[in-house]
Amino acid sequence: MKALLALEDGRTFPCRSFTGAGEVGGEVVFNTAMSGYQEVLTDPSYSGQLVTMTYPLIGNYGVNIEDVESDRVQVAAFIIREYQPDYSNYRASGSLADYLRNNKIVGVDSLDTRALTLHIRNGGAMRAMISTEQTDPAALVAKARTLPRMAGLDLAKTVTQPQPYRWVDGKPEPIDVNRTPLDERIWRQRSGKKSVVAMDFGIKYNILRSLSACGMEVVVVPAFTEAETIQRMAPHGVFLSNGPGDPEPVTYGIRTIQALLGYRPIFGICLGHQLLGLAVGAKTYKLKFGHRGINHPVKNLTTGRVEITSQNHGFAVDVKTLDPAQIEITHINLNDNTLEGFRHKKIPLLAIQYHPEAAPGPHDAGYLFDEFARMMG
Repeated sequence: MKALLALEDGRTFPCRSFTGAGEVGGEVVFNTAMSGYQEVLTDPSYSGQLVTMTYPLIGNYGVNIEDVESDRVQVAAFIIREYQPDYSNYRASGSLADYLRNNKIVGVDSLDTRALTLHIRNGGAMRAMISTEQTDPAALVAKARTLPRMAGLDLAKTVTQPQPYRWVDGKPEPIDVNRTPLDERIWRQRSGKKSVVAMDFGIKYNILRSLSACGMEVVVVPAFTEAETIQRMAPHGVFLSNGPGDPEPVTYGIRTIQALLGYRPIFGICLGHQLLGLAVGAKTYKLKFGHRGINHPVKNLTTGRVEITSQNHGFAVDVKTLDPAQIEITHINLNDNTLEGFRHKKIPLLAIQYHPEAAPGPHDAGYLFDEFARMMG
């Protein structure tokens, strides 16, 4: 089925829908990973975005029930060069096209993804529309210009789970707060494991798998959870998750974090890193086209080692606005020298911009979960 991609700056790309009729808009971005498309599709940090894969052949290993990173597909649309309908993998339970159709997500191919990626690199991530229904390029461009911009958009509130849950045996177990109040009695393995409250701004399942693998008992709470509630739970540590959108409008999360500074060790990843930066008085800004892929080099300034990392973010903490009297910069991106990690010099606080849990991606940074465990004593 013929389709059209229209960018807000007026450029259009003819393409083909391999999932049927539909129309959708959002911010168009690109990801440079060669594999892991199912993890990309289900990562809540991609909420509201039209994701372009730079690797040309997608769909060749199908989809399965093990590789999801949340309870649903999160991308607004999926853009690829060539869809592979004949999948082959012993773990596969279905095709990518059926998976997208079942989740009501538009997927398009037969599009020059190299040209689109170069255009985004030059012009920056921008608003776009995909449609099988609107054939007039000018009309679709005009529609793209009416979409809300990503800057100033709080998407964490749209992806956070409304109900707290435990992470048990590799899956979420909902907590009925009417029967099980959120206080110190919530923990089942307090004597044998470190207890961690994870604030869900769009958390990935592999983060929870990684925390559990380090011997932690994890209870996930919604993004709106207040500091008083977390303090009543009396965890050994607090984790701040990844998530989509602009960190600055997430004022409820920033207030909670500020109230928890110094209370217990805190570890923040991705959006959690940005919220920690705002909580300690720094500023954030929107990157031109963001960092999305699984091969980004980051230097650990403490050890001098270079880590190949998985990344997915469109905003960053402005390193110039961090107070050097209180903050130590620990990690720097070697592609553009943007901030990738920091510590507080006086309180137990660790913030990392990239994804040490991978999924997809390399495991160079997995040690950070062990570091969080050590912070909790």
